[in-house]
Amino acid sequence: MTQQTGSTTIAEMLVPPSARLSKNNLMMAWWGVCSAMFYLVVAASLALNFGAINAFIGMAMSVVVYGLINAVIARYAIKTGLSVALFSQILLGRTGSVIATLIFFATAMYYAIFEGSVIAVGITTVFPSVSYPLAALVVVLLSVPLMFGNAMRWLDRLNAILLPVYIIGLVTAIVLAISLYGYNDQWLALGPAEPSPYGWWHTFVYYMGIWVLMMYTFDYARYGKKEDSRFHARVNFGMPFYFVAFFLSGLAGIFLVASVPLDGGLSEVSVLLALLKMMGVLGLLFIWATQTRINTANFYLAATNMQACMTQLIGVRGHYLLWALVVAGLVYVLMLADVFSYLLQALAYQGIFVVAWVAMALTHIALTHKQTSATYIQQQLEHVTFLRVGAVMAWLLAALTGITIMHVGGAYSSFSAPVTIVIASVVYAAFARACHSANRGSRVKLLVR
Repeated sequence: MTQQTGSTTIAEMLVPPSARLSKNNLMMAWWGVCSAMFYLVVAASLALNFGAINAFIGMAMSVVVYGLINAVIARYAIKTGLSVALFSQILLGRTGSVIATLIFFATAMYYAIFEGSVIAVGITTVFPSVSYPLAALVVVLLSVPLMFGNAMRWLDRLNAILLPVYIIGLVTAIVLAISLYGYNDQWLALGPAEPSPYGWWHTFVYYMGIWVLMMYTFDYARYGKKEDSRFHARVNFGMPFYFVAFFLSGLAGIFLVASVPLDGGLSEVSVLLALLKMMGVLGLLFIWATQTRINTANFYLAATNMQACMTQLIGVRGHYLLWALVVAGLVYVLMLADVFSYLLQALAYQGIFVVAWVAMALTHIALTHKQTSATYIQQQLEHVTFLRVGAVMAWLLAALTGITIMHVGGAYSSFSAPVTIVIASVVYAAFARACHSANRGSRVKLLVR
């Protein structure tokens, strides 16, 4: 296959059968994503804001919803071999796909910044003589080599080694906390004295801010073999993964924050400080090992999607290593900002655009679920239009509505993401049906071009 989409060949981006990974290898590569310190931190932050019980309920709801949605996306990505970049061209047109890849690489880079900052803060906490800028530079310099080579081929090996480190380290931290400070059930009451009765809903909506993981699923699942589709949909990218990533990690984060006494009160970095207080240098090694697992994926996806974005935006593909270095430079500069202070706000904004994309993607998959053959997908890519105006308008309309509701404040703000999903799905479905009718009638494709 040598057909062109913009200046990028289809052959370069579709995953052929020969490049697919075994069931276990892809599982090891993907499960590196579950060890992010981010999941512990966001759970603790939500418990502090809305109460621990509300956080538990919101996390459980998220596990179910994430599992169902990612099962659909995983099956589709495995069938088609499409990346987010190529799928977005079908969905939005060549120019419209730039927005999707821009948001994807920016979000992946944000997580790389966050996880890198966790390691840097850990270094400066254990070694006070090391300045934060120097610690951040060391983190980035050690992360760059991990982006080189065929990342997806060796991510499974790296994560197979580091996954036991994450599990053992987290269990050790909980055992130490109980041993040093005793056990009490106060962690179940973490948060405001009178938490909102709808805190569970707020927690669930905030977890929509991490729907970028649906995009992660897309770019990982396309490496799966078709005969393993059921396993990947139900287990690897399904509820078992999110039960570990969200619920178990979240419980650990909330427990540690509530159980380990810290100077200066509770904050978004309390989980990190609690680990370092109990485990010292060993805690830093645990954090470094676990964050290396997730940050390798963050850097890789940021670089590949920046490459796809710039290919469409300026017509210059450039070598992957070039974009990897650009990502590393940007990550270092932005690590010098205080990413922890605007964690939940960043989740809210990026979540609006991402959930709109996911809603449109699911709608498209539902409307074309019987048309996933290699021939059909290839025809779609060969006839990608400059801009699918209706699709882009559906996305922007949904996102702008969601942001407007978010800024209204009060109880209404919690409906920003759900309303975004409904508008994106309904408007895109109407657009797609109008295009189908126009194509059947051989009329001018004003909605498409």
